[in-house]
Amino acid sequence: MNVTPLALHSPKAVRDALSAGGWEAGQAANAALGAHQLAFRLTDLDQDALEALVHFAGSLGLEVFTGDRWAILAGSRSRLSAFARPWLVPAPLAEAAMKVGMAMSAELPRTWDTARGPVSLDHPIIVAILNTTPDSFSDGGRFLGPDAALAHAAALVEAGADILDVGGESTRPGRQEQVPEAEELARVVPVIEAIVREHPDVPVSVDTVKAGVARPALDAGAAIVNDVSAFRLDPGMAATVAASKAGAILMHSRGPILEISSYRHADYGGDVVGGVIAELRESIDRAGVDGVTPDAIVVDPGFGFSKTEAQSLLLLDQLGALQSLGRPVLVGPSRKRFLGAGIGLDVKERDGVTALACAMAWERGAQLFRVHSVPAVRQALALVQATGGS
Repeated sequence: MNVTPLALHSPKAVRDALSAGGWEAGQAANAALGAHQLAFRLTDLDQDALEALVHFAGSLGLEVFTGDRWAILAGSRSRLSAFARPWLVPAPLAEAAMKVGMAMSAELPRTWDTARGPVSLDHPIIVAILNTTPDSFSDGGRFLGPDAALAHAAALVEAGADILDVGGESTRPGRQEQVPEAEELARVVPVIEAIVREHPDVPVSVDTVKAGVARPALDAGAAIVNDVSAFRLDPGMAATVAASKAGAILMHSRGPILEISSYRHADYGGDVVGGVIAELRESIDRAGVDGVTPDAIVVDPGFGFSKTEAQSLLLLDQLGALQSLGRPVLVGPSRKRFLGAGIGLDVKERDGVTALACAMAWERGAQLFRVHSVPAVRQALALVQATGGS
């Protein structure tokens, strides 16, 4: 007899073992997903709920660890699914069962709707950054004007970029003034027009928090709006996106535009992951009220925005928790300061760790990757795909 351990960082090992044993592919995938191990932290539980949880969840074969008004519930997806039925659990557990069900990772969408048609998510999507700003933290001033920007766009597409993200206002830490709308328009609209003309098959995203910039950018051919405030800062942004049937990237952040990359709003009460998920869910709901359909939305945890280095690292590790939102996840770790934490890497030396962070994020469920340097990220993602990660 031989006994071989199966590493369970994803359902792949069990799925492949079942397939090798003769199981049909669909059956193997479903069974492996059911066997995959999950864990949830429950807080603000009263004593009745805690006692009921220990007995009822234990009877389902789930692991339960408890403390003062909190518990950790762990086990296979199939057993947790049996728990997540509010109509079948003891009354004190009805709310917990409902919220565990909501928090369980949903099957992620296979496409993303944009103004230029759907983007297939059957492979990692590289969103290449094209800054038309004089003061961005790593490449400010390099691509000012349509000619320089268009040349860089061609290089990014040649390197493997799937989407080009054009921005005309830096969000670098420490900046003191917001870019006037007219100046931002002058920076991005000619560049978007040139890219759409020269690369008609490459979707273009406009990185802005202003509806007055997004609207002309969409008219110029942009297909997506990347809003680092998740529609918080301009009440007209969601309606603008909805009217154009554009795709939307909702990035988590806090505070006004000049503070979002600072630590001033980084207090999450000890639960940055829970806070980010709750606030992104609110952003999705607000967007829906103004007509933005769920299929048009991608979410971004906002590494480095209103988060300390330690909080960003924790979010990267726990990125799979964002799948509970049911939307594709984009990550933007590129050259961020949290990647240099503890190892002293200058901003120009962070492309290697950026590629590693993207590979880690893919294994944790991210589907889109916003980066400055495409080749290293493309290679890292190709490797992790080849190993069957995620």
